[in-house]
Amino acid sequence: MKTQIATEKAPGAIGPYSQAIDCGPFVFASGQIPLNPETGEIPQGITEQTRQSLSNVKAILEAAGLTMDNVVKTTVYLADMNDFAAMNAVYAEAFTAPFPARSAVAVRELPKQVLVEIEVLAAK
Repeated sequence: MKTQIATEKAPGAIGPYSQAIDCGPFVFASGQIPLNPETGEIPQGITEQTRQSLSNVKAILEAAGLTMDNVVKTTVYLADMNDFAAMNAVYAEAFTAPFPARSAVAVRELPKQVLVEIEVLAAK
């Protein structure tokens, strides 16, 4: 059985998808771009965009009754792999050891021309 997770503290889904799905022992969160849910604005630069994307992830996890410590896997999509080090510095502030497994890939383009998108899988 699956249950939709939704919160106004993260950007709403703008298509046929959910912010997250609770599926038994796991919560699957959709990729989060750095859109501020209160203002609709996107911050400038990879550092602030990574911070906002992670803030959106955190809000969704909280709506599911979880924290960043529950994250077991992340996927980071970057518009430019040259931003990896700066993204990684902010990412390291969001998680503690043992760190989640992670994939980081460069993509040709992201929604709204953002620099980063982050999705997570969390275990209850």
